[in-house]
Amino acid sequence: MTHTPQHPAPTAGARTPPPSDVPAASRAAARVLDAVEGAVVGKRTVLELVLAGVLAGGHVLLEDLPGLGKTLAARSFAQALGLPFTRAQFTPDLLPADLTGAEVFDQLTGEFVFRPGPVFTGLLLADEINRTPPKTQSALLEAMQERQVSVEGTTRPLPRPFHVLATANPVEHEGTYPLPEAQLDRFLLRLSFGYPTPEEEWDVVSRRLVRRQEEQSVPQVLDGEGLLAVQAAVETVHVADAVGRYAVELVGRTREHAHALVGASPRGTLALITCARALAVIRGRDYVVPEDVKALAHPALDHRVTVKPELWLQNATGAGVVSAVLEQVPVPAAEQPSATPGPVGARAGGAG
Repeated sequence: MTHTPQHPAPTAGARTPPPSDVPAASRAAARVLDAVEGAVVGKRTVLELVLAGVLAGGHVLLEDLPGLGKTLAARSFAQALGLPFTRAQFTPDLLPADLTGAEVFDQLTGEFVFRPGPVFTGLLLADEINRTPPKTQSALLEAMQERQVSVEGTTRPLPRPFHVLATANPVEHEGTYPLPEAQLDRFLLRLSFGYPTPEEEWDVVSRRLVRRQEEQSVPQVLDGEGLLAVQAAVETVHVADAVGRYAVELVGRTREHAHALVGASPRGTLALITCARALAVIRGRDYVVPEDVKALAHPALDHRVTVKPELWLQNATGAGVVSAVLEQVPVPAAEQPSATPGPVGARAGGAG
């Protein structure tokens, strides 16, 4: 296992937006994306979704082929967000205690001392998470959901903020262990970068030639407190009833689809809505529009839909089910809410 803690140095000028200041949060999000895009070339749309998962307070699974920038993106986000960064390389012999930490006997004091594992960080890169057995994969469940770990009967809280960016290779299956549905459900989003265009690939090469070294870093934009403030701003984003019911109907239709053995759960609906609020902030709005929900439908729902086993030979997938329900469910009209003061959930106006 590779356990590589990295603590970014403070950057002058890093600003913490007020918790309820959505415009400031939007500007901070744009600066984070600009910084990360300095290292990860040509993937602005996917990077927006990764950041949406983080701003929504959750974890993201990056499932893609080797060499497409998954590890670089995780490290770059940690640097831009000002979070302590730890990488854990998942291997078949990795034990749960290698992640959570363990009680170690100190011969000098004659007492057991807890030595924290790599989950005690701000952003954990769980590299190739599908290369370790389910017992170790499940060690992350409590950390991801409860933000705490239990070792030797003692529960220890994790730092705040805490996020997991996990990577997996979707093609190479030898020596891998599929993630259990319960763990997949803990990831708000599952994303892939895909191959770059020839122009983007040449941009990667030319930047490397100019840089004259393999390592690269991005400037720090926020810190831990700043990220928590932006996440608090996301919680103030308005979701109109029509848009919320649109998300609910999308998820409900996945349970009724003829190809689905198991559809998305209510956790999928919550993931869809919370990430849509974060995406609205990234795109400079304090209200959600149906396009935000549609942009997140595949990342938030595909991995939560299990197709019937007898349909696997027909290439039926969760993505196919989600595509079908997106075509079936009518999209509500998008209207900007009025500026009537009051709690977010009580705003006047039409569908946001």
